[in-house]
Amino acid sequence: MDASIQSEFIRPRDIAVNDSFWGAFMERVRGNVIPYQWKALNDEVPGAEPSYCIRNFKLAAELTHPELDYGVPRDIGFGGMVFQDSDLAKWIEAAAYSLVWHPDAGLEKILDETIDIICNAQQDDGYLDSYYIINGLEKRFTNLKDNHELYCLGHFIEGAVAYYEATGKRKLMDALIRYVDCVDTHIGAEEGKLHGYPGHEIAEMALIRLYAVTKDQKHLKLAKYFIDQRGRQPLYFEEETTRNGNTFYWKDSFVKYQYYQAGKPVRDQHVAEGHAVRAVYLYSGMADVARLTEDEELLSACRELFANISKKQMYITGAIGQSAYGEAFSYDYDLPNDTVYAETCAAIGLAFFARRMASIAPRGEYADVIERTFFNSIISGMALDGKSFFYVNPLEVLPEASLKDRRMRHVKIERQKWFGCACCPPNLARILASIGSYVHSVNSSSVYTHLYVGSEAKVSPGGRDVKIKIETKYPWEGQVDISFSPGGKAVFTYGFRIPGWCKSCTVKLNGDDVKYTLRDGYALLSREWADGDRITVVFDMPVNLVETNPHVRDNSGRVAVTRGPLVYCLEEKDNGKELFKLHAGKTQDFRVKYQKDLLEGLCTVSFTGKKEKDWEDDALYRSSAEAVYEDKEFLLIPYYAWANRGAGEMTVWIHK
Repeated sequence: MDASIQSEFIRPRDIAVNDSFWGAFMERVRGNVIPYQWKALNDEVPGAEPSYCIRNFKLAAELTHPELDYGVPRDIGFGGMVFQDSDLAKWIEAAAYSLVWHPDAGLEKILDETIDIICNAQQDDGYLDSYYIINGLEKRFTNLKDNHELYCLGHFIEGAVAYYEATGKRKLMDALIRYVDCVDTHIGAEEGKLHGYPGHEIAEMALIRLYAVTKDQKHLKLAKYFIDQRGRQPLYFEEETTRNGNTFYWKDSFVKYQYYQAGKPVRDQHVAEGHAVRAVYLYSGMADVARLTEDEELLSACRELFANISKKQMYITGAIGQSAYGEAFSYDYDLPNDTVYAETCAAIGLAFFARRMASIAPRGEYADVIERTFFNSIISGMALDGKSFFYVNPLEVLPEASLKDRRMRHVKIERQKWFGCACCPPNLARILASIGSYVHSVNSSSVYTHLYVGSEAKVSPGGRDVKIKIETKYPWEGQVDISFSPGGKAVFTYGFRIPGWCKSCTVKLNGDDVKYTLRDGYALLSREWADGDRITVVFDMPVNLVETNPHVRDNSGRVAVTRGPLVYCLEEKDNGKELFKLHAGKTQDFRVKYQKDLLEGLCTVSFTGKKEKDWEDDALYRSSAEAVYEDKEFLLIPYYAWANRGAGEMTVWIHK
């Protein structure tokens, strides 16, 4: 493991995003999503499934402190999913990031009052999970496999640390430190403890985030234990199921305990298997632990898993998790477009994983995946008004099939107001509100830029504060201007990513051509930097027709349209019905047009293709004959913007 190239990504408070593209999404999160989700968490959205989150914590607080009265009947019981607490935790995290770049006394007051309720539910020994506080503490830690206590703990750690970093307030973080102490008392390698680990991972990477603040070795040790213990024989989940009479929902499946990535030790896992969100959350924690403990074997497993996902199990949009059965990975090169699951949370988790791999080593393959997921499969999960959401992100939709074909009942043709299992909306809010923390990373001698987001950031290579300003109209235009203000002069290496989709670019320093070293997808310039130094990069951004590896049977004979980091799609709204009859043809007369009044402003792509003509009769079959085509004008929009103009057909892949 080469420590000299490792780097730390900057925190949200170290960067001010003013990007014309991402700034609009962040503002939607701040102005629309966060208040909308607050109403949802309080069951105040008409027509949406109730969340019960706030109600559950108020009830748990009343049961813990009988003198409190939040107006919740004490016999009403727990509402929602067993992991309902996590929705509130993610909302807190998103709201905390929002406060960093847009202080809001009213929102901060709501957060403080909510944190008071949460902390009032905490037990004397630190335990804090509303499901068991309401349903009976004697059952806690009896079903780590399925009941999500450690998952909720992980999300609350993430939210608590984010709020501490945003405001300096420790109350929630201190409560979560007490909860971690409680978990550490009951679970671990020592004799007399439960030798368990999370059924739904995230605590692993959350503990590393807590460790970054506290520097308490206990937090690193517990994260490492969860990684090392997972999948060891005797298998804890198997013992727990037998001992406590729990149900094993996946006993008749092919993957069995690999559904939880727990069928074998993590260092023996080389192919992504099981529940996709759990998997990439685990791999993120593995990468964190590998970096901090210099565990080469663990890092090797992370590299193999990342390669398997990105080269054999990832959609062109960056989506992952092909199967609705178990919300899971299926097998290599299985990439169906219509029955796909592609959960929004899975794409978000893949960005987490890629970010951690890029921290270990700046390689274009990692940041390319971050970019691909952000611009396509992540933001497709939210409507442009921020008030409805996709859980599933298909690459091909036929409304009638979604309504009538049981195999596609998970595929929605319009975004939903909320979900009973509402993990995706607050997850979207927290990652979009923190996008600034994906732009740069820094170490003692270098600064790397991974994403091109209009912003002003402060980095400190070698302890010297340097301001970096990015100006760009990316992804609509390929020019990026990067200026430096080190407050004098500073010597460091600056590396900026040449995107994998880019075949050529020009690079100038202060208006002149400049030589650079290209390494692992990054252009490197080592020099003494002075105030006013400016790099101008212009990425050639043509429209491309992309095809898939021949092993992917679902895309045989088909192409997709891309431009820059964006994947494009055809919608019925612009191209009529029966999109499956369309053929790209051999034309290359691509026309790119920015339309400021269409879907919040975007570049469309149009060209002349072909449409197969109907037969003259209504026969179902006939002897093979030459198909007859007519010219057809295609208009494509970025994939992320589909289904914002009503229900209709959509496809990413077009016949050649």
